[in-house]
Amino acid sequence: MVGDSDWTAVIIEDDPDVRDLIDVVLTQSGFRTVLAEDGFEGVEAVREHNPLITTLDVNMPGMDGFAVAKRLREFSSTYLIFITALAEEIDVVTGFEAGADDYLVKPFRPRELRARADSMLRRPRERTDVGGAPEPAAPATADPVQESWAARAARELVEEAGGHPPRSGGAHVRAVPDHLPPSAATTPPVQAAAEPVQPVPPAQPMATYAAPAPVPGQPVPPVPPSPGGPSADGSWVRFNGLALNAETRLVTVGGAAVELTRTEFDLLASLLSTGRRVRSKADLVLTMRGQQYVTSYFVNEADKRSVEVHIANLRRKIGDDSTNPRFIETVRGVGYRLAEAL
Repeated sequence: MVGDSDWTAVIIEDDPDVRDLIDVVLTQSGFRTVLAEDGFEGVEAVREHNPLITTLDVNMPGMDGFAVAKRLREFSSTYLIFITALAEEIDVVTGFEAGADDYLVKPFRPRELRARADSMLRRPRERTDVGGAPEPAAPATADPVQESWAARAARELVEEAGGHPPRSGGAHVRAVPDHLPPSAATTPPVQAAAEPVQPVPPAQPMATYAAPAPVPGQPVPPVPPSPGGPSADGSWVRFNGLALNAETRLVTVGGAAVELTRTEFDLLASLLSTGRRVRSKADLVLTMRGQQYVTSYFVNEADKRSVEVHIANLRRKIGDDSTNPRFIETVRGVGYRLAEAL
């Protein structure tokens, strides 16, 4: 379960309108936000506040977002969402290789960002708390300018929730009570849409999803054996020389340990749980988010490309060959499944 002190988000964005929009969305989702205007300030904010989620732009003065992400990954396991206008495939791939957990293209839909942020709370996560209490700073003022798409979206979102207009310029720390959800007495009013996400309760999986979504702070459930597929050995699941331990989140190939990211581990565990059944890219997007239900509104082409990038990285790390797969087989035009058992 996520503790009260963990509900912090760092927003690294040089555009004040976009920064305010992200601030409104995450604050309404129950987060205490810390704002940074460039990469250097963002790195120090993450180091000081140890946030649960960090959003990051790419084109910023001084240090670009890709360099910031690599530096953050040296000391932080924060969930990292790129929010940028760069929509080319090479940019998406570079973002994930730099350490991103998600990638969202501007202009984005506020509710989509909220859903993506909420879904991250369902993923298992380990981190070391960092000391140091943030101190609020006075909001900066800015001259009136023509309303941008981000400012308009933020205003409409706040008006719909019955709150107040977003801040202009952005303060470095938004102070809210330590408990969740934030009290309406000390923060802008938060309506029903702003309730903090609760863990997904255990339930009978849908017919199209064999594995339940992971719950924050809990290991991925052990995978049952299936004929001709992976075999269970206590906490380990073995398949064609690959072994995965859902409790310790360890993976070995031929006895040698393999270092995987959270997303890569979750994808591999999910594929092992369904054997030769074909998994669509949209299905695997939901696995990455920890969701069990289909909602095409939140699964776009960029999401599907991110699955391709994560699967490619996973194959490279476990020594798999897409042309002659030993572990993960591509089903053209559909998605992926386990290869034949050897």
